[in-house]
Amino acid sequence: MKYFLLAILAGLSLSAQAAEIVYPPRAEIYSIPTLTISDKQFLQGDKNGKEVTVNGILRFPPKPVSQKIPVIFLIHGSSGMGANVEYWSNHFLGEGYATFSLDGFTGRGLTVVGPNQALLGRLNLILDSYKAMEILAKHPRLDSSKFVMMGFSRGGQATLFASVERFNKQWNKSGTVFAAHIPFYADCVTSYIGDDKTTGKPIQLHHGKADDYNPIGACKTYVNKLKAAKQNVELFEYDFGPHAFDSPLGTVPPVISKNAQTVRACTIVEKTEGLLINTQTNQEFQYSDACVQLDPHVGRDDDATQKSTREIDGFLAKLFK
Repeated sequence: MKYFLLAILAGLSLSAQAAEIVYPPRAEIYSIPTLTISDKQFLQGDKNGKEVTVNGILRFPPKPVSQKIPVIFLIHGSSGMGANVEYWSNHFLGEGYATFSLDGFTGRGLTVVGPNQALLGRLNLILDSYKAMEILAKHPRLDSSKFVMMGFSRGGQATLFASVERFNKQWNKSGTVFAAHIPFYADCVTSYIGDDKTTGKPIQLHHGKADDYNPIGACKTYVNKLKAAKQNVELFEYDFGPHAFDSPLGTVPPVISKNAQTVRACTIVEKTEGLLINTQTNQEFQYSDACVQLDPHVGRDDDATQKSTREIDGFLAKLFK
């Protein structure tokens, strides 16, 4: 594991995005008992799921910003723990924060779910994050009042909706809440009952205009809904910013993510508790529905990555002041 991580970090130096490599003086690997459940079970608070153990890597910074260290939780997307997770972990370590990279796939026998999103309910990563927070909140070196959740694509959707008060009441037993939520290119096409009431902690979305995997329009609509409800939310738009724009290994120009499913043409609404309706059919949503399309693009945008990095650095410095 040690040499695998060093190889990943060394590989990032090949990209123009990667800053000087920061080697964590210590890393700890955690096993996290959780459940594999359907979205319906999650929304209904049904705990009769399949017991499973997922894992995550806690890395400590060389120069902590304080005696009890803030932690940035990094939640991967549909392709699992990729180069963007390593980029952000390395960056935050250099800023003096610990990072916790959650792997919600390997313990479930999954590698990627992009071509078959039905393999795992989209809300499982919220539950996994709450369960990880239960464990790390007891860590003597970590400041549980300064846990920040940051996620990408599927993980961005989890990051966004982990802020919802209803879900925290149903599932979060950690004794704390995330101090902030930073979703990157999240899927915002699904509306949930009570999703306009959050924990009140700041939410900062980052999204590119060129994203055709999870187009920005749905997130603009949701952000406006949150603002109307006087929630603490801000959306940062990037002029290009294709999907996965922050990956050091992304291509320029973007390429097709072959056979990846996108719900960009769908509108999904939780009409009654646990029942997600495709508004085009007025039936329960399925990934076989006609609105589910294939072959969106993914690619790198160094400018958007640099701008978002500077914005997040300032945001966290103010948050942790």
